[in-house]
Amino acid sequence: MEDELEDRVVHQTYLSFMKVLSRFTSSVPFDAPVSYLWKMVRLYLLRSEVVVFTLGILLFLMYLQTIELWSRTLLSRLSQAMSPMGAVQRMKFMEGSEADKQSWELKGTLSAAYAIKGRRMHMEDRFIINENINNTGISLFAIFDGHGGEFAANYAKDHLIQNLYNKIVEINAFKDGKILSTPPKENPDDAKPKEQENTINIERKTSFKKSISAADDTSRKEITDPEILAQLSKARPITREVRPTVKPLKNIVIPISSYLDKGKINYGKLLTDEVLAADRLLVEAAKRSMNVAGTTALIAIMENNHLIVANVGDSRGVMCDSRGNAIPVSFDHKPQQVREQKRIEAAGGYIAFNGVWRVAGILATSRAMGDYPLKDKKFVIADPDILTFNLDDHKPMFLVLASDGLWDTFTNEEAIKFIKERLDEPDFGAKSLTLQAYYRGSVDNITVLVINFTNDRIATASKTE
Repeated sequence: MEDELEDRVVHQTYLSFMKVLSRFTSSVPFDAPVSYLWKMVRLYLLRSEVVVFTLGILLFLMYLQTIELWSRTLLSRLSQAMSPMGAVQRMKFMEGSEADKQSWELKGTLSAAYAIKGRRMHMEDRFIINENINNTGISLFAIFDGHGGEFAANYAKDHLIQNLYNKIVEINAFKDGKILSTPPKENPDDAKPKEQENTINIERKTSFKKSISAADDTSRKEITDPEILAQLSKARPITREVRPTVKPLKNIVIPISSYLDKGKINYGKLLTDEVLAADRLLVEAAKRSMNVAGTTALIAIMENNHLIVANVGDSRGVMCDSRGNAIPVSFDHKPQQVREQKRIEAAGGYIAFNGVWRVAGILATSRAMGDYPLKDKKFVIADPDILTFNLDDHKPMFLVLASDGLWDTFTNEEAIKFIKERLDEPDFGAKSLTLQAYYRGSVDNITVLVINFTNDRIATASKTE
């Protein structure tokens, strides 16, 4: 009874206020159309129920905007809070200031990359610039956008790229009739003292410093959120006490000759085989350490006038042709796409809206490396889409490869226009575009890699992030 009385008092107070406001406005002379419009607003839009409903809609929209950030950072926060740090790791963490972990940059001869942690607690993006591999004239570029931790992105960056590097050198030697007594084991850039493995010498600005990369040990154990594991395995919840059975994978040896087609390297087959092989080993390593992290993979290989792009996930590449048009060189893998949704449902899974459409209400991309609970159920796959381009047909000015932190705030056309106006900058506009995405409100890690085609083809020593 008292609640009803309070509601009536509030309602009557609101009506009294509106009457006073109406009398005040009625005494002000208005032209007939304006007076009529105000009358309609007062009678219909300023009713108490309309105002309450409008406020409710606004609050709901604000909730949708913030839930994406909350859901995607929850796991990383829990991992940071729960996982113990070794003495050496803790010392390094304490020694570095917060500014040491904000940005990463790398400049090649005709390519450059810039990355920032942005509004995330941890940097989970990784990138690769590897120009003119072993003087073969072949260049390799990649972006990995990790989620749920750094484990998968680090694994892909270190192992997948190294395997591709070795295979490219080996296949070229085989194609040229050279005999390799021992396949190359390491990238020349990786021949560093062990204590320096996690630090990269790059061109730095005084206001930005390179932060220490995450640990590279693939068997390192990380504590992850058991509730997510339980949700993904309803039949038998996976916990740290009940570990999944891990059967060692047999090493599949593929003949080098199978990657040659009429004297040319079949990069589509090479990229597909290497991505899937790395994913199988990544999933095996993740099961041993109970790590549910995953990563997208966007890899571009250039040889002479050919560009081959492999994509797994929602990182994206866009090329600017000679006319200034935006030419997509990859397409995002999103759960709501008809092809992806049918595949997920055929595997017994589902998609649900949680800020954005997600596989099983968790993962916002339908393809990824890692994510072993979803991978085991075939809800998520690592099969890459391969697109091949003849650069002579497009005569491109530049190519942009970026994680979805950029594409959350930029369209393909906007990014191309932005870089086109800044291609004469030292990093070909990569830094400007990255920071502009941050200023526009991107809440994700942001990595932008720009390849400049305006000064002949790429030919320089290998570089990696």
